[in-house]
Amino acid sequence: MKKRELVSKIMSTNLITVNLTNNLVDAEKLFNENSIRHIPVVSGDDIIGILSLTDLLRVSFVDTYGSDESNVDTAVYNMLSIEQVMVKNLVSVSSTQTIKEVAEVLAKNEFHALPVVDSGKLVGIVTTTDLLNYLLEQY
Repeated sequence: MKKRELVSKIMSTNLITVNLTNNLVDAEKLFNENSIRHIPVVSGDDIIGILSLTDLLRVSFVDTYGSDESNVDTAVYNMLSIEQVMVKNLVSVSSTQTIKEVAEVLAKNEFHALPVVDSGKLVGIVTTTDLLNYLLEQY
């Protein structure tokens, strides 16, 4: 296994982002259409938060028996903003950090995604799936 491989090798750079003018319905649509679980929240070039599919599931009703589930979720999503649901206290990594260093951050903090930021600009995102796929390539 290569010990000094940079995270830039495995991070996603084709980013799908939202900003504070979007709403949670927009975000849910992006999650579903793109089969992703994390969306950076940006203001211009600055990352200000990250929204996960888990965050959305946490605020939607679990018990919707007998109801039209999509209508209930939409009503809840319209009551809340992305800013209210997103994680704001971000931990990020740079593209010059090694995959090992990033894996340590993910493991220590029990995160599933980290924004990759260089000189204050969002350049990518790295997820536990990226890390697992990299490990599988080694075998």
